[in-house]
Amino acid sequence: MAKCMHLLAALTLLLTLACNQEEPPLKVDLSRREKTVVAPDADAITYAYLPQYSHTVSYRRHHRLVAYLARKTGLKIRQIFPDTFDEHMQMVGQGKIDISYSNPFIYVKIAHRYGARAFCRIVEADGRRDFRGQIICRADNSAIHSIADCRGKRWIAVDPGSAGGYLYPLGLFMVSGIMPADFREIAFSPGPGGKQEKVVLAVYAGKYDIGTIREGTLEVVRDKVNIGEIRVVASTPRYPGWVYAARAGLTPAVVEKIKNAMLSLDYDKAEDRRILAAASMRGILPCEDSEFDSVRSLARRVGIDLER
Repeated sequence: MAKCMHLLAALTLLLTLACNQEEPPLKVDLSRREKTVVAPDADAITYAYLPQYSHTVSYRRHHRLVAYLARKTGLKIRQIFPDTFDEHMQMVGQGKIDISYSNPFIYVKIAHRYGARAFCRIVEADGRRDFRGQIICRADNSAIHSIADCRGKRWIAVDPGSAGGYLYPLGLFMVSGIMPADFREIAFSPGPGGKQEKVVLAVYAGKYDIGTIREGTLEVVRDKVNIGEIRVVASTPRYPGWVYAARAGLTPAVVEKIKNAMLSLDYDKAEDRRILAAASMRGILPCEDSEFDSVRSLARRVGIDLER
């Protein structure tokens, strides 16, 4: 018992001494903070889907495909999300996007400006190898029934770099005798990502008389608006479908691995079908740069300089 009492007294003394010899408190300035940045994996191959839809839709459509490509090739591949069409193009030129998935209009621009090269193109979800744009208005708009009725109206397009949402309809308008100066206003979908959806929403809300989108967009926004209140005024001619391009300087062996993995996908196999269907594709085909010459010709006819 005496031993226990001595031990307790010793512990009490030690604690007392410790308290009496405390170091001065450390002051922390909470107003000074540093942003923590996670460094990207320098060895990863970057894959980007042109932001025609929201980043959520881009991820939902392509994350299975990206995961498949990584498994099949043994390469580190990560999906990145540029905010705008211009940013997507610039990042290809800067070497920050290795594999670009874009519309053919953006492709011919990055090919001319930065030396990107096509290696695959897709088969659309409807089984076609090409696609087209659509001119839409509200279903209850009694002033618009044909392309001719679009003259003098307020037009909202997706982006100056959009194929189905701008270039193809612009070509159709001009062939029909309606020049850009004939519209009361030409606007482009604002903000990052989700540009196709925003066009439909702007027309639905009555902010613009007509909008131009790529075919298939109305299905994407079915859960956001009553698409029965949107009417397709006209559809453009068809042009080559979306395309995969490698940035200039990407190792040919890497491109070949990715290309072969893409070409191995078979829609008749259940697991491959899930990957392709999620990405709104029926299949992937090899391609050459020359297959997009019709898009180059259209851009030149409407006065667009592919170098700028």
